[in-house]
Amino acid sequence: MRRRSVLLAVPAGLVTLAGCGDDESDTSKASDSPSPSASESGSSTAPAPKIVDGPLPAVTAGAKFDEKPTVAKGSGEPSKDLAVKTLIAGNGKTVVENDYVVANYLGQVWDSAKVFDNSYDRGTALVIQLAQGSIIDGWRYGLTGKKAGSRVEMAVPPTWGYGTSGNSQAGIKGTDTLVFVVDVKDTFNAKSSAKGKVVAQDDAALPKVGTNTDGAAPSIEVPKATAPTKLVANYVIEGDGEVVKETESVLVQYKGVLWDTGKEFDSSYKNGQLVSFGLSQVVKGWAQGLTGKKVGSRVMISIPPALGYGDNPPQGSGIEKDSVLVFSVDILAKM
Repeated sequence: MRRRSVLLAVPAGLVTLAGCGDDESDTSKASDSPSPSASESGSSTAPAPKIVDGPLPAVTAGAKFDEKPTVAKGSGEPSKDLAVKTLIAGNGKTVVENDYVVANYLGQVWDSAKVFDNSYDRGTALVIQLAQGSIIDGWRYGLTGKKAGSRVEMAVPPTWGYGTSGNSQAGIKGTDTLVFVVDVKDTFNAKSSAKGKVVAQDDAALPKVGTNTDGAAPSIEVPKATAPTKLVANYVIEGDGEVVKETESVLVQYKGVLWDTGKEFDSSYKNGQLVSFGLSQVVKGWAQGLTGKKVGSRVMISIPPALGYGDNPPQGSGIEKDSVLVFSVDILAKM
């Protein structure tokens, strides 16, 4: 069994968020909104589809990348196969199955052109994992192999959509073919790293974190000095993305060591999985240390016991009572 991240501040089972090493994360669960998240009646056991290039309805307005599109009503009968067409070809990273994609999208019903969901009006891109059971299979198959910066249109039959039960909340029947226009803004996986300007680490009394951006775990060198009694959260690499708010969720890579020994006790790099969580669900030192930091950054956080685990560390974590914790955290995306 893969172990649960020690980052979570509350016991397992009390949150919907899964930490490092869990089977699922908050971004991979179905939500109350009619997003492309997989439903229990979805197509996780469906065979791989045949992918064809049409038919697909025309985009009649909003034709630019990341601009809210207007899509015509489907004409005639839709294909029984998965129809996928790249409307705008990007030149960014290639999307691989199980990646976390950052995308804006609009979804509507083929027969009626009724829009059942779109992220453009919400002003927040979707961040979701292209993993079986996390998202409808039409997205999982249709977006794999595309490049960031691409606009992709798909017509998804029920088999690779919401199945024969549909999605009543969204007004989707079990016979509806769904049309999506998806703007793939970015994609992340276990090899992803921070991206930005390297910041000088010139305080000899604080840990030094490596600045490599090759997807490998950065080094953390803890000085032979007395640990600070207050929270320290400094940029190692400063990104240029949006600022993280205390109420938001983030997608990260991280590594944690003990100040006293330098021993590693947890790492997303070692587990080979990115981690997503809400800042309200982790220890206070993480929440306070990441609030106000920019997406794309690597942050060194030194957490005193009062903002970490105090005298009640997680059992089996290797963390002693009243330990000062040191983390390197790459903020890859904001949820």
